Amino acid sequence: MRIFPNHLNSYQALTLISAIILCVLCVAWEWFLEPLRPNGSWMILKILPLAWFLPGLYQGKNYSMQAVSMIILLYFFEGLARLFESGLNPLLASLEIILSCLIFFAILKHLGPIKKAAVALKKQAEVAQGSNKKDSY
Repeated sequence: MRIFPNHLNSYQALTLISAIILCVLCVAWEWFLEPLRPNGSWMILKILPLAWFLPGLYQGKNYSMQAVSMIILLYFFEGLARLFESGLNPLLASLEIILSCLIFFAILKHLGPIKKAAVALKKQAEVAQGSNKKDSY
């Protein structure tokens, strides 16, 4: 039995796994590991932007990858902001920073060739359209 669909490449699978781990980390952090307030805090809702795009990541949608590449920066900066707090927070913040960097660079490695192919296709279409205009004169 396969966990991931056949169409996911290694960068997409790495992004999906890291995003799920980051969601679990954020829930555990704000619920019982080291919440901002005793007995949990509303900061647990910070997983919602990332969790919203998990189905798209699972399906391998490039739009979801692009959206997550922008959203993940919020988690990176939140990890940086909480890195110098006391208790268990520095360890959890370090994990959040590592996971967010892993997600960001996996998305870049996946979307880079797709972007290059799209630019090449656009140039090719412009050249073909330009030659059609010359023929019409």
